[in-house]
Amino acid sequence: MSAGSDSCRAVMGTVTMAVSIPERGMKRRFRLREKSIESFIFLNGMLAIVVLLGVLVLLLREGLPVFWHTPPWEFLTGTRWYPVSDPPTFGILPFFVSTLWITLVATAIAVPVGVGCAAYLAEVASSKLRETVKPIVELLAGIPSVVMGFIGLMLLSPLVQSAFNLDTGLSGLTAGIMLSMMSLPIIVSVSEDALRAVPEEFRQASYALGATRWQTIRHVCLPGALSGITAAVMLGVGRAVGETMTVLMVAGGALAVPWAPTEPMMPMTAAIASGIGNAVRGGFQYQALFAIGLILFVMTLAVNLIADRVLERQKRKFAG
Repeated sequence: MSAGSDSCRAVMGTVTMAVSIPERGMKRRFRLREKSIESFIFLNGMLAIVVLLGVLVLLLREGLPVFWHTPPWEFLTGTRWYPVSDPPTFGILPFFVSTLWITLVATAIAVPVGVGCAAYLAEVASSKLRETVKPIVELLAGIPSVVMGFIGLMLLSPLVQSAFNLDTGLSGLTAGIMLSMMSLPIIVSVSEDALRAVPEEFRQASYALGATRWQTIRHVCLPGALSGITAAVMLGVGRAVGETMTVLMVAGGALAVPWAPTEPMMPMTAAIASGIGNAVRGGFQYQALFAIGLILFVMTLAVNLIADRVLERQKRKFAG
């Protein structure tokens, strides 16, 4: 019996070793694969940071020298842009105000429409209707900006001119409406995904307490998806701030400070696009255009920081 037991234990030990060796190999391969994926993600994150820093360094190197010729305050608040005069005069207040007007119009239209459409698709529409409408909305994102500018030039501009009895339909209002259409796909898609990510238990608890569908959407779904909706809005605002070709075609190109969105205007991106072809590399106009790009970079960074503060405040509110 003793000899049989020893032989049985020997056989079991051999089988256990034979099984444990492949398991250790699988675990080792799994850890290696996991580390390789982590390294890949880390390298991509570092690449994004390096590219961002490279853009910032380029803007600083090419744009800061213009402030030796024109003081920063005069550059920001000046109303005259005469790059070929002697001496040249650089004031970007008309471009800055134009950018604010167009972004404000685009945001005022795109955000409520986009979030409302996303709430309808995520909470009200049937699955068949959602699967039909959402790809159509996202299809707008694939239309080239020059095509959107042509549509605004040929179709929307005459409508705006006749509706507001203007001398020309090429204005900041026309540009803002076209940019809102270009921002809608981003806002709708990201907001709808964020709303669908809210746990179903939250909705059921709200209904159990007697809330209607509208009250559930307003007080449960929208606050629960606030971070995703905020990200969608920031992406939409970024699209509106950084768009070039559309506003170059339909904004009007006026160099005066606009006091209403119905006036012709030239935003900062259009100023860069229209002037960079005539600027001498290393000249004052070239440096001034890069300085405008630097200000755009700072504006985008400020918007992202404000959004981050809002998100942190909302997280503390719901945590408490």
